[in-house]
Amino acid sequence: MAATENTLILETTKGPVTIEMRPDLAPNHVARIKELVREGFYDGIVFHRVIDGFMAQTGCPQGTGMGGSGKKLKAEFNKEPHVRGTASMARAANPDSGDSQFFICFDDASFLNGQYTVWGKVTEGMENVDKIKRGEPVKDPDKIVKARMAADAT
Repeated sequence: MAATENTLILETTKGPVTIEMRPDLAPNHVARIKELVREGFYDGIVFHRVIDGFMAQTGCPQGTGMGGSGKKLKAEFNKEPHVRGTASMARAANPDSGDSQFFICFDDASFLNGQYTVWGKVTEGMENVDKIKRGEPVKDPDKIVKARMAADAT
């Protein structure tokens, strides 16, 4: 698949992961993630919550699951299903509490459908997501070494 202005590349400690972002589903979430990527926010951030058969979560600057960028987003729930490779926004109990944390589904998670904002899908490197160390919290966690937009690559 050709890289577009909506192609996000996560260089992780397990290898590269390419996510095709979907502004047609969640325009505000995609725009905010792009901002954070371009600021270097995700560089060095760990996968702090990784549940086998469910998902790998990242995006907390403290590595605890309690932090964010400080800018809450209004939910953009959509009909896109939570299946293997889905990238979706993490949030607290309040639907409009998504910030910088997101997760990638290892498998079908249809019980999340319509309750979390899906904003992308892994198109390459899902085998690298599969290798991320599991745990809640993860001992010696894997991390995003560098996040970048493919269109920004030199």
